Amino acid sequence: MSESNTSPVRVADRFTTGFDADIVRAWIADDPDPQTATSLTAILAEAEAGDAAALADLADRFSGPLVFGTAGLRGEIAAGPNRMNRSVVIRAAAGLSAFLRDTVGPGFRVVIGCDARYKSSDFARDTAAVVTAAGGVAIQLPEQLPTPLTAFALSHLGADAAVMVTASHNPPADNGYKVYLGERPLLAIEPDPVTARAGAGAQIVPPADALIAERIAAVPSVASVPRAESGWEHLDDTIVEAYLESIEALGVRASADLSIVLTSLHGVGATVAEAALALTGFENLHPVAAQQQPDPDFPTVAFPNPEEAGALDEAYALAREAGADLIIANDPDADRFSAAIPDPTAAPGYRQLSGDEVGLLLGEDIASRLAASASPAGTAGDATADVATASVNESGTAGPVFANSIVSSRGLAAAVRAHGFPAVQTLTGFKWISRVPGLVFGYEEALGYCVDPTVVRDKDGISAAVTFAALASRLKRDGATIDAELDRIRTRDGFFATAPLSFRLDDVSLIASAMDKLRQAPPTALAGSPVAEVHDLSTGYDGLPPTDGILLLSESNSRVIVRPSGTEPKLKCYLEVVGAPSLGPSLQERLSTITTELKAYFGL
Repeated sequence: MSESNTSPVRVADRFTTGFDADIVRAWIADDPDPQTATSLTAILAEAEAGDAAALADLADRFSGPLVFGTAGLRGEIAAGPNRMNRSVVIRAAAGLSAFLRDTVGPGFRVVIGCDARYKSSDFARDTAAVVTAAGGVAIQLPEQLPTPLTAFALSHLGADAAVMVTASHNPPADNGYKVYLGERPLLAIEPDPVTARAGAGAQIVPPADALIAERIAAVPSVASVPRAESGWEHLDDTIVEAYLESIEALGVRASADLSIVLTSLHGVGATVAEAALALTGFENLHPVAAQQQPDPDFPTVAFPNPEEAGALDEAYALAREAGADLIIANDPDADRFSAAIPDPTAAPGYRQLSGDEVGLLLGEDIASRLAASASPAGTAGDATADVATASVNESGTAGPVFANSIVSSRGLAAAVRAHGFPAVQTLTGFKWISRVPGLVFGYEEALGYCVDPTVVRDKDGISAAVTFAALASRLKRDGATIDAELDRIRTRDGFFATAPLSFRLDDVSLIASAMDKLRQAPPTALAGSPVAEVHDLSTGYDGLPPTDGILLLSESNSRVIVRPSGTEPKLKCYLEVVGAPSLGPSLQERLSTITTELKAYFGL
């Protein structure tokens, strides 16, 4: 078989008609990584001997190419077009380079970062080699830095694109490949310059993802892709210093002594997060030692995700010992941030705040400071106001805008409306939130927050953690607490109570079946309230582009959104009930009832 017949698209076509050993052999022959080539050779031998498990494994590995999803390419590290490996990465880098060469021209600039997962440094080096050979300028960050550093470097250096090699909070066997675009390529493909400039520095969305995918599919083989032996730039730690200076420039600082426990969950955020907190006046820091050094095996957690049960157990233990005022947890690539606060009624002695609660608190904090700085009695030169004004001027919009994903709480909109600011909803994923024109703050309930979009146009778990710590210290100085602040906001705006419900499924076909069932026969009531509206998000909703999801709204204003996860084999349900603050306990009961109803409805 000729190499021109070995592209992932053709592989997928051939495997739909049955097992084809020639395609697998062609992939092995084209694989630049001896490790994955050897493992695939062994699996092929088993399959040819009739081993059913090996046959099924090959069929899945060659079922089609990895495609850009919610967070770019992401999958298990293994051989084959439907896995993460050097062959897939080299093809992706070649497609990206071809796209940039077509839109920007020779000399296009690409920033490349990576975390500490298995193969991350190999994937980053391959990308630099491909970009350099294609006539681009590859700029490699120091290894094992957080994702926000890559997004920052893209804007800070005025590059045309950025690649971050990371699987974020996925299991240890996975890795991934995030792609960001700068202003020049976006202006070349976006008809609206305001839209293009608002998206500069954000992760790719249509049509860029499809245009890049077309060029990836056109790569005939890995062997055909030129790779330089050297010639790319290596940044030093001054890029980290510049990032830390941008956090200091936010103007948020410690107002009172705050004892903080920190964990990076074996990821790459520890050093930068500690430095950022120390730089802004937080000195009483207690790192979880067993989780602070990068470790791709993530040995102390079942899943390296602050959302998962048990992920904060070691942080809780240290917090009890230290009498901490606040727990800060970053996911492994530090683009997400979670907080926990003292709560004697909770079993660990601490209560983890939901993503919606943190989003509400940060949004209220930024909106109130922005409103105060804009009023005659406000403090002139407030850093948040400066950020807002810059966003407005660059995007050409009429005023500061707050945003969250459609699956996040409606409470943010109520809070910022109380200060005279608009809020918009976007599709799920920060690639949508971060490109809202005039954005001053955006969040998603999955622990993602953007507090400084002119500097990092993506979720940033480090700058968000510093901003939240500053809020907590200011409340402590004034004799208040995080819980008291939540009560104050809810007394003013109403109580928006939310809860997640996820089904992790090994058989991903069950996810599609569940969505089909929901479309054909949705529930008729939520906690006793008749369902008044059913919206299929795949046809578009409220001005948003189509996406796979269903929205249910009851007569009592309870809302449920169900969608497949874009990064994991999960069916995700997002529940929200609304009422007066005095109804808090009954709202929680209503959430519990809806959770029980959905479990019974899906039977999963």
